Amino acid sequence: MPSAAALVPLDRPLALGEQVYHTLRAHLRDGRIAPGQPLQEVPLATQLGVSRTPVREALARLASEGLLVSGGRSFMVPALTLADVDDIYEIRLLIEPAAMARVAPLAADARVRAPMEDALAAAVAAHERGSGDEFRAANSRFHAAWLALLPNARMLKMIEQYSDHMRRTRALTLDDPAIRRIVIDGFEAMIAAMRAGDGDAAAAAMRAHLLQARRAFVVAVGLDATPSDSH
Repeated sequence: MPSAAALVPLDRPLALGEQVYHTLRAHLRDGRIAPGQPLQEVPLATQLGVSRTPVREALARLASEGLLVSGGRSFMVPALTLADVDDIYEIRLLIEPAAMARVAPLAADARVRAPMEDALAAAVAAHERGSGDEFRAANSRFHAAWLALLPNARMLKMIEQYSDHMRRTRALTLDDPAIRRIVIDGFEAMIAAMRAGDGDAAAAAMRAHLLQARRAFVVAVGLDATPSDSH
């Protein structure tokens, strides 16, 4: 469970369940809650300075999204199997290229594209310095920047849900210079397509990027990639 220093008491102006949900989801994204680590209502409520009810609501919501599983009196982060990875990337490969195709014409405007260009430059600099933490931050900035342009709120919600399944495992991959280079190449291909306002090329770049990301994850966690390389 995250240390008391990692989780601070929350302010109480609005729905506490929503606040607890976003706090725990952020910890899942950055890997501070490890697979198999038990999450229990009472200790979490104490650390967050709230009652058990909003914690219970948040845990149930995260479980409904597949980010946690119930294990008796506690919840935990599930360890992903190869079948889980295949399922997640099958969905991402259907949705994210289509989303990128919609964003690319909007990002043909240099002012609109600037946050992604800045994130790419930060990623390159972090890679050259060998800083995995800075690279992860730049990677998150790039994703947030292009998703902020997506006009379809329902599509955005699905992308965020399924990409979150993989975000919590990035610590396993982005310290590797070879994988960072793959990510940079993917970002560069997407931005090149955006500069041209070419939705089809942007979608193809996103698809290639996701396929590379899947392979990198499978190798990093020691899963057998052979049965599903066709995904």
